[in-house]
Amino acid sequence: MSIVNSENRVFTMDDKDLYSGLIRLHILHHACKEPIFGLGMIEELARHGYRLSAGTAYPLLHGLERKGYLRSYEQRRGKHSRRIYKATPAGRKALTAAKDKVRELFGELFEDD
Repeated sequence: MSIVNSENRVFTMDDKDLYSGLIRLHILHHACKEPIFGLGMIEELARHGYRLSAGTAYPLLHGLERKGYLRSYEQRRGKHSRRIYKATPAGRKALTAAKDKVRELFGELFEDD
């Protein structure tokens, strides 16, 4: 996984631990708004500077599902199928709690700016 910020600085795998929680929250945020799918989230996250491979994104989705934050089902269209993810009540509750923590952290990170 590599992440590119607005100054085009590339953050490498060494930095991934700092961002993996943010990426999970981003995924959960979108899953609370509407059903999501892996490639769609890879593209959405890329618009925010996160460059995730399928080998990174799908394990994140599966992990969120294992923890009970997401639920998935298969959607078939002709010969193609896609796994769709939706937030569970537990996922919505976790996102609400996380928003409070992010607001608090955001305030601390930028209080001196």
